Amino acid sequence: MGSATTQALSATTAALSSASGVDLDVARELFAAARAVGDTAALSGALADSAAAPAARAKVVADVFGASLRPVSVSLLTTAVEQRWSSASEMVDGLEELAVRAAAVSDPSAPVEDELFRFSRTIAENADLELALGSRLGEASAKGALVDTLLSGRSSEATRLIVSSLVQQPRERRVRQLLADAMRVVADQRGRTVATVSSASPLSEAQSQRLAATLSARYGTEVSINTVVDPSVIGGVRVQIANDVIDASVSTRLADLRQKLAG
Repeated sequence: MGSATTQALSATTAALSSASGVDLDVARELFAAARAVGDTAALSGALADSAAAPAARAKVVADVFGASLRPVSVSLLTTAVEQRWSSASEMVDGLEELAVRAAAVSDPSAPVEDELFRFSRTIAENADLELALGSRLGEASAKGALVDTLLSGRSSEATRLIVSSLVQQPRERRVRQLLADAMRVVADQRGRTVATVSSASPLSEAQSQRLAATLSARYGTEVSINTVVDPSVIGGVRVQIANDVIDASVSTRLADLRQKLAG
C-alpha cells in the first residue's frame, strides 16, 4: 500500500466518523458504487487520475451516482475520490473498505467480527463451498444469493451484506482473505484488533479473558479473541495478530528441539 493510499484511507475514515445517517442502505450503496467503479476501467481511471483537479473528480461522482444514491453516500464517495490514491486499484480497495466500515457503523451492537470469523471457518472446512464462492466461472449475483441463503437467520444483516458484497467482487483475492481483511477493518472501526488463537482444545472463558487482557496490554488496544481448535498444536497456543505471530505451542517447541538434536 502506497503512502498516498494510507493518507486517503485516513481521510475517508474520518469523513465516515463525522457523517450522520450512515445506515445499512448507505453501506449497500457504497458497496454497489465500489463494484461499479471496479468493473469499469474508464470510470476507475477517471476517479483515480491525480492529474485531474479534485473538483473534476467530484463532478464525475455527481454525474454518475448523484441521481441514484443518497446524499450521504454521494458525500462519502466524493471525499474518497478527492483524495490522492497510489493507484486506481487501491482506490477501489479503499471504496470497498469504506463500505465495510459503513456496515460496521450501521449496527454497532452486531457481532460482525465473530460472525465473519465463524463463516471463514465454515469455508475452511468445506472445500466445495470455498470453490463455489471463489470460482471465477460463477455468476456474481449467484454467489451473493448463496451467501444470503447460508447466513439468513444465522448472522446480522451487516455481516450478510459484507460477505455477499465481497464475494461478488473478489478481484483475484481468495474468499478467506477477503473475510480476514473485513474482520480487520471492522475491528479497527470499532477501536480494537483481532487475535486468532490456535490451541489443541477450546479455551475456557477465563483463559480467553486473561489472554485478551494480556494482549490488550501488550498492543495498547482492545483485543478480541477468535479461537481455532487445532490438534496439531498439542499444547500451548499460537497467536496471530495481523503479521505478528506469538508461538508458544508445544508442537513448535518440539520441532525446535528436534532441529537442535539433529545438529
